[in-house]
Amino acid sequence: MRTTTTTPSALAPWARGAPIPRARAARAAVRARAPALLARASSESETTTTTSSASTTDRVTLGTSDLSVAATGVGAWAWGDRSGYWGDDWRGDRARNLRAYETLLAGGVDFIDTAEVYGFGKSEELIAEFARSTAGDDALVDPVFATKFAPLPLRWTASAVPDALEKSLARMGQKKIGLYMQHWPGFGIQDVANDAFLEGLCLCYERGLCDAVGVSNFNAARVATAAKKFASRGVPFASNQIQYSLLYRDPELKTGVVQACEDVGVTVVAYSPMAQGLLTGKYSGAGAAAVKGPRGAVFSDARRAAVGELVDLMKSIGKERGDKTPAQVAVNYCMTKGSVPIPGAKDAAQAASVVGCLGWRLSEGEVRELEKAAGKVPASPGAPFEAW
Repeated sequence: MRTTTTTPSALAPWARGAPIPRARAARAAVRARAPALLARASSESETTTTTSSASTTDRVTLGTSDLSVAATGVGAWAWGDRSGYWGDDWRGDRARNLRAYETLLAGGVDFIDTAEVYGFGKSEELIAEFARSTAGDDALVDPVFATKFAPLPLRWTASAVPDALEKSLARMGQKKIGLYMQHWPGFGIQDVANDAFLEGLCLCYERGLCDAVGVSNFNAARVATAAKKFASRGVPFASNQIQYSLLYRDPELKTGVVQACEDVGVTVVAYSPMAQGLLTGKYSGAGAAAVKGPRGAVFSDARRAAVGELVDLMKSIGKERGDKTPAQVAVNYCMTKGSVPIPGAKDAAQAASVVGCLGWRLSEGEVRELEKAAGKVPASPGAPFEAW
């Protein structure tokens, strides 16, 4: 029997803090409809959830800001996706996405990340619809929304950043947002605009459009530059959102990005914590599902075959953790290492799975086992942004 622990501190010196109590009494527990929502979602799959107490106390403060969020959030890239990457029927998925939104907030997962480029603005618009649909429901916690500025080719000035945020706020039906980030660094000739973009993020905070700012896909040197800029203006620097998972640890082991974040007190927010689904077990082993769309390019036959041993280990660990799934073990691994993961959740069952990641942590021994097994699997490809 493995020895288990629920505290990540020994494993995660770069974590931004242990779970803290929710500040407002209204968020002290999941009330009224919340148990029914979670039970209904759980009944639709074999996913396990956690207790309402855990889901309202397992929290992290982001970076140098005062933003307190659940120790795992969710990414809304797939909501309203019109690119074909996650599916080809965003309209048909809308009702399922709403159920996911409700289930997340019923379980205390309040940190919801989107971007202006997701669905070409449709993800932000759906969030506005979902927020209106659930307004005033005391069973649901208040969401903390995050969205991102895209350094598109015609954007060069500091003013482009608050201008873009105001458009995002209009799509999202919000007057102010919790966290606003630069989605990737400008590159090539646009590299000269990166200082202006950091200035623009400062303007967003100073104009009261967001509670904190952050960056995404920034390398170690860029993190240090951003931290210096924000500190000089008294702007809270919440996070660097990067790819990180059991199958992609370059930011920790090779590039120094995790250390750079630790050095300036910035939280790592981990996207693709399930390696875009490879760590769920859905796409490996007997009866594996076919990989649809562009994701097939990163799901090589070699990777799908090699991940089987790791998935089996994740199933074994999950069983001892109260029938947690490989997906939940993958997400909790990122939490145990000190990051705030943002897995996707397209429906109520997947959202309940995210909720079930709260309230526990892997042990040091389990982490060592997982990392050893993961070392035998071809790593996930990194995002090109990391080299810019």
